[in-house]
Amino acid sequence: MGSIYLIRHGQASFGADDYDVLSETGIRQAELLGKYLIQIGAQFDRAISGDLRRQQHTAEHAFAQYRAAGLDAPEIETDSAFNEFDADGVIRALLPSLVSGEPEALYVLRNGAQNRAEFQRLFALLIGRWINGEHESDLASWQSFVDAVEAGLDRILDTTTNKQNVAVFTSGGTITALLHLVTGIPVAKAFELNWQILNTSLNRLKFRGREVALASFNSHAHLESLKAPELITYR
Repeated sequence: MGSIYLIRHGQASFGADDYDVLSETGIRQAELLGKYLIQIGAQFDRAISGDLRRQQHTAEHAFAQYRAAGLDAPEIETDSAFNEFDADGVIRALLPSLVSGEPEALYVLRNGAQNRAEFQRLFALLIGRWINGEHESDLASWQSFVDAVEAGLDRILDTTTNKQNVAVFTSGGTITALLHLVTGIPVAKAFELNWQILNTSLNRLKFRGREVALASFNSHAHLESLKAPELITYR
């Protein structure tokens, strides 16, 4: 059987002017991931990334460890199907419907880095409304996002043999969509798992032809073994 390793990007710059940049912690996480993959003997025939910088830079820092060790690493292909959903768009579209019952929502969502727990609570509420279709805007639907992710998975299956290993550098929402597609878990339950997906965690799919199964979820031994809490991040 072949394997698809779904790798969430390293920690991005939450609260900064440009979120789509790895933080120093995110770079360290990606380097540790690369070293761990070498340690366990992981070899990849292909590597695919979305076109977000945090995804591509995670791939680059991880595979730099291979090259530093004198090992081959595949060139990184780009497929926008593995981008994250438009979280900012979800917030902008659905925030007006939230503020009547949550008067502090605007302040919290604008200052998320200083109010992480409350930001997460409000963001989860907005995501719940989005996936349930509770909006009347031009916002792309959850189903359209899932359809795009599924098309990306189909492209991999169509162009990869059963004995190949593929690394896909992506984001938490995309991994959530794939969990939903592969396991049939309800969307709301899939998003409960989403909130647990760590930066640079490994999530493995096994495939044979069109048959795909979840083999592992949210593995982060490369971070956990160091006993450094600052490396365990979720955003």
